[in-house]
Amino acid sequence: MKKILTICLVLLAAGAMAQNSAKAKNLLDEVYTKVKSYDNIYVDFKYVLNNTEANINQETRGDVTMQGDKYLFNYLGSQQLYDGSKVYTIVPENEEVTIEDKSEEDNTITPSKMLTFYKQGHNYEWDVLQNVQGRKIQYVKLVPINSNSEIASILLGVDVETKHIYKLIETGKNGTKTTITVNSFKTDQPLSKTLFTFDENKYKKEGYYIIRS
Repeated sequence: MKKILTICLVLLAAGAMAQNSAKAKNLLDEVYTKVKSYDNIYVDFKYVLNNTEANINQETRGDVTMQGDKYLFNYLGSQQLYDGSKVYTIVPENEEVTIEDKSEEDNTITPSKMLTFYKQGHNYEWDVLQNVQGRKIQYVKLVPINSNSEIASILLGVDVETKHIYKLIETGKNGTKTTITVNSFKTDQPLSKTLFTFDENKYKKEGYYIIRS
């Protein structure tokens, strides 16, 4: 009798986990559909990197404008531009521009993937619901399917009403925790036609060193 009861409890737990996983995936599908419906997106965010063991605690802010795969990313005093084929990294402090071809095999989370990376390669779990200044933020836990991933887990906080991502908390297997909090999320803004165009002559005239790799 005890064995049958144990089996029933295991089956019930497995069923609940499957339901929670499906619920989490459905929420992220809604987020993905919402994100892909916009012509362009502007995000202003706070970035915190913390590793207690290594005594690292860094905090900064950045912003990114995205339209399709193209993006303009401002972070740590540098700027990165992707025009659809090449990535331009502009570092005013060094008066240097690096130009690289974008690799189709590159699996890193680029700014253009920042709001959609969760679509593939993860198992999903329904997590806590928080109230943040009157906003309901539902968290979904993502665990990489690839066991060799350096990421242990990611908590993705979603605004229940807008279906916009509010917070991302990535925990690495080395104990490093990266937190990105969205301060401002704007959509369908009027953009300059040359926003994602790199003007090489401008930087050459300003004395920048152009590196092609």
